[in-house]
Amino acid sequence: MTRMNELVACLNAANHAYYHQNTEIMSDMEYDRLYDELVTLENSTGIVLATSPTRKVGYEVVGALTKVPHDTPMLSLDKTKDPAALANFLAEQSGLLSWKLDGLSIIFKYENGRLQQALTRGNGTVGEDVTHNARVFANVPVNVPYSGAFSLRGEAVISFADFEEINADEEVKYKNPRNLCSGTIRHLNSEVAAKRRVLFFAFELLAGGEAGAELKSKQLEWLAALGFAVAEYEIVDAGTVETKVEEFKQKIPALPYATDGLVLTYDNTAYSNSLGATSKFPRHSLAFKWQDEIAKTTLLDIEWSPSRTGLINPVAIFEPVEIEGTVVSRASLHNVSILRSLGLNIGDTITVYKANMIIPQVAENLTRGETLATIPDTCPTCGGSAKIFGDPETLICTNENCGAKQLQALCHFVSRDAMNIEGLSEQTLEKFISAGFVHDYTDLFCLAQYENEITAMEGFGQKSYDNLAAAIEAAKKVALPNFIFALGIRHVGLAGAKLLCNHFEHNPTKIANACRDKDEELLEIKGFGGAICDSLFDYFSNLRNVERYQDTLDFLQIEKPSPSTGNMAGLTFVVTGDVQQFANRKALQAFIEKQGGKVSGSVSSKTNYLINNDATSKSGKNKKAAELGVPILTETDFLALFETV
Repeated sequence: MTRMNELVACLNAANHAYYHQNTEIMSDMEYDRLYDELVTLENSTGIVLATSPTRKVGYEVVGALTKVPHDTPMLSLDKTKDPAALANFLAEQSGLLSWKLDGLSIIFKYENGRLQQALTRGNGTVGEDVTHNARVFANVPVNVPYSGAFSLRGEAVISFADFEEINADEEVKYKNPRNLCSGTIRHLNSEVAAKRRVLFFAFELLAGGEAGAELKSKQLEWLAALGFAVAEYEIVDAGTVETKVEEFKQKIPALPYATDGLVLTYDNTAYSNSLGATSKFPRHSLAFKWQDEIAKTTLLDIEWSPSRTGLINPVAIFEPVEIEGTVVSRASLHNVSILRSLGLNIGDTITVYKANMIIPQVAENLTRGETLATIPDTCPTCGGSAKIFGDPETLICTNENCGAKQLQALCHFVSRDAMNIEGLSEQTLEKFISAGFVHDYTDLFCLAQYENEITAMEGFGQKSYDNLAAAIEAAKKVALPNFIFALGIRHVGLAGAKLLCNHFEHNPTKIANACRDKDEELLEIKGFGGAICDSLFDYFSNLRNVERYQDTLDFLQIEKPSPSTGNMAGLTFVVTGDVQQFANRKALQAFIEKQGGKVSGSVSSKTNYLINNDATSKSGKNKKAAELGVPILTETDFLALFETV
């Protein structure tokens, strides 16, 4: 019982970190080992603790998303690492063998040819309504050529390529595509999901449509005919399944998405339905996880790698070993907590493997001793003080002038929603910093003095320089909210910058004075709280920040907002669904703001109108609007009501 309690506490802590904090405190291999040990103890004793992770499915629903009970529980799958077990599972039946994609499971519900609702798995019994994000998934059909009601289940994923591109622009780095996908789908702002290219792959028809078909493969064909991307699968039997497993394995290096194994399910629907389920697993399917190829090696060093956000991540450097056909010699340890949990020190004998056969990981320390590798107290980039923060423990550079942080700040300053300076990529900025052309963002407007040096740089020429100079000149004409956002003040996004500027009549001097003096008027701004006010005070009470702010304003031509031309002043709108008479929802938002109105992301008692071309849909926003008595307008209604064109 003592050991079972230890295991339950340890595994639940890992689950909480994984599902709620988008981080990891142990490797997948370690989790599986502890989980299997707990299952063995429960089977041998007949005791299952109330909080045991073997009784739970997924994560607990938290946050502001609407909680919705599932029609039937979304159970997880029993698993095996033995290919022979798959043949035994099938016996005389045929089955479907498909990828077990490593993303987030979603249930979609359609009625009258339109997507009505999308729910996460949640805790298996209650999910979260993420319809607002599902509507902007890159490959999900919002309308389908079938008028009846049906529901399906699949996996939402973000590709490796998109993950690398997105992560390069994020201030807080995601560890893997699965964590990024989870955070994106559960984000309250659908614009984030739209930008991040979430893909959905169907793997099961739950109800309606062709759910009564004799074979699941026919159900998947029906879904594909409606426009859904279907997870790749092969029809197998006991004699072919092990060969097909090997064929899938050979495809992993070229697979654009993360996978943590395969799923085998019976093809015959009547047979599947007759089997029922345990309290945790359905009996009609079995998950297959790859046997990890493990190699023993020696830890040579621990390298501390600074990121542009100030995080300093430990990386294990070890004697090169061949795993899954490639030679590896380094593996990220992610944070200080994992380093401590493994008890690593230079010279230790360790085992390494590739998570999902792709990402090198340290599995175990075979010679754990009393001492731990030295954790630096200075940043490798700038030599500034480095301190440990948070849970899990993370090493962070505290020097605000750190070169790594400087680069990140400049990348943010030139980004699209900030100063929108085209041609200043991260690589270009890094070159300019190294050459001494740029020390802070004010220097970007003085690059003309280095024209000869820049045109002589590798990858540059006169045409490239001229294009860059033109982009900088164009960026000098900027709206004040975009400039305030570009400063990178903590907690102050573009929406907050707009509120700040509107309140102080788009006067940069009034803004600086109010923030420096921590004027109580800041708290009167609708939507502002103590954290935003504190961040503004911290920024503008720093003399160096104020000097750069004033110096940069000397280069800029602040564009005054157009006076309101409509009668929307003081009104709050929420926009949802597809738009038809504007280029996109962002264009409609800009139009409303120009008329003096405000656009919010969620319906509340302060909302005056909800704009939705599908005014009769059963979406969460429509339901909330109906509950609160908020009028729902189509675009046509909206334009007619406010007499605009």
